[in-house]
Amino acid sequence: MKLGLKRDEVRLVDYTSEWNEEFFRVKNEIVENTNLEESRIEHIGSTAIKGMSAKPIIDILVGVDSLSKVDKPLFKDFFKVGFLRLKVERPGEIVLAKFTDNTYKEKTHYIHLVEYQSELWNNLIFFRDYLNSNETAKKRYLEVKMEYLKKSSTGVNEYTDFKEEFVKSIFKKRKKSNIG
Repeated sequence: MKLGLKRDEVRLVDYTSEWNEEFFRVKNEIVENTNLEESRIEHIGSTAIKGMSAKPIIDILVGVDSLSKVDKPLFKDFFKVGFLRLKVERPGEIVLAKFTDNTYKEKTHYIHLVEYQSELWNNLIFFRDYLNSNETAKKRYLEVKMEYLKKSSTGVNEYTDFKEEFVKSIFKKRKKSNIG
């Protein structure tokens, strides 16, 4: 298994169960080096959806009590595990990344630091679980991803925007079912 994408690269690779093994390896490192509880660290994104082709980057959801109270010691603890805070601005989220080496040109893992059991936390968990249990939705999501790749292999932000309508349609299912 080779993880990593260069800046703004968009590429999908076939699913491998090694992604889940890698998630648990990194989760254990995070637990050993921080005061975070295991239950607040989840594997999300396409690498957490069985059988789904995905960008070769492991997405990790980490829940904290309050983003406004996240302090420098936590970032130092994440650094011990190889994660650096990115200058990405997203509402309700702090993003960190792990890189292949110290040139910082190729990312292999992301941490999405959000408030535990917030709307965003619940939506991201629901999305993963819904696609893992719904073959039709999983196939449609892959189709959406492939539609983008027919046009371009660059533009991570554009790729994310292209998938947004589908992703939000799944989030709405959580609200309708009142789960999470």
